[in-house]
Amino acid sequence: MSETTLVVTNGLPTLRERPLDPPHALRAQGPIGRMTFPDGYEGWLVTGYQQGRQILADKRFSSAASHKHLAFPSDRPSDLEADIPGLFEHMDPPDHTRFRRRLAGQFTLRRMRQLAARIEEITAHYGDAMLRKGPPADLVTDYAVPVSSQVICELLGVPVADRERFVADSEDLLRLDIAPQQAQAALKSLVDLTGELLMRKKAEPADDVLSVLVSGDDITVEESIGATLLLLVAGHETTASMLSLGTYALLNNPDQMALLRADESLVESAVEELLRFLTIVHVGVQRTPTEDVEIDGVTLRKGETVLIHLPSANRDPGQFTDPDRLDVTRGGHSHLTFSHGIHQCLGQQLARLELRIGYTALLRRFPDLRLAGDPQEIPMRSDMAVYGVHRLPVTW
Repeated sequence: MSETTLVVTNGLPTLRERPLDPPHALRAQGPIGRMTFPDGYEGWLVTGYQQGRQILADKRFSSAASHKHLAFPSDRPSDLEADIPGLFEHMDPPDHTRFRRRLAGQFTLRRMRQLAARIEEITAHYGDAMLRKGPPADLVTDYAVPVSSQVICELLGVPVADRERFVADSEDLLRLDIAPQQAQAALKSLVDLTGELLMRKKAEPADDVLSVLVSGDDITVEESIGATLLLLVAGHETTASMLSLGTYALLNNPDQMALLRADESLVESAVEELLRFLTIVHVGVQRTPTEDVEIDGVTLRKGETVLIHLPSANRDPGQFTDPDRLDVTRGGHSHLTFSHGIHQCLGQQLARLELRIGYTALLRRFPDLRLAGDPQEIPMRSDMAVYGVHRLPVTW
């Protein structure tokens, strides 16, 4: 492949061709090609599964934010998070290792199994509240957001009373079309909140993630604030979007919904397929080679920004048979939705557990669940860093 192949100019498109499908044109150009970012920087776009997976696992690629460029046209500052320490998704070893080692024990499979009963209680509570309220309901505000935000609150040790504050600020922080001053205000509000929460935990520790963050001397207070902000925002926004968007996808594929209703044991397979098929982190992930690296015959030069477009990689026909078809029986954990390598999502087992329980509870309680209105009029989160639906009106 020629290194001058131009795949995308002025960043990635924000609209999906159809509500659930990434732009096919990106994949049509080949697995690696040139991309001009909205700020004029010329870097690389990777849409191939094997190529993306290789880069994510390669220690010669840095995750540091110093070479980060916004992938979408936006007024949002590209260096919005640059001055916040503790955002370990933008760290390389040994700093990244320091945070993962401290937090890993809070996200083990054993710990997640211990949380299962409580998550079932939370989903039952909000499902019952929807039933009492009666149709129609907005699945986003009545179920997906409250379930995911309460779960992350209880895991981290955040009072549920603070939920409305961080949910609203998180929404603002993830908006691609937000004005710079609004983005800064939302970030400051979240930093202030997490700082307050950590000071309380320092004084009165408990069995939760925030207490673990402030329990040692290898992580500074400032770093703990950044790490908490990352866990708080990512921990509820992604799961909330998957609960609502996954339900939308199933309602638009009634044959797949019927399979899942007929056999609840398919839920684990269905969750993996929905994670692959929807790939809600649609801005991709960026890496920078620390030396010249050849991938699939293309030389990625030291210091050049490389954007791995996860939605395209998860629809690569070279990796997945009939990739644009939703198939809840497909199963498998080979998708890149949780990334790969040392930066594979710390909370992936929590997300899987919430989704399995969340979908199952929803389908049990609402055997006649259906969209309330035209499917084509559902407002999609094309303007957000995490894809999904802004609202999902449903009835039963």
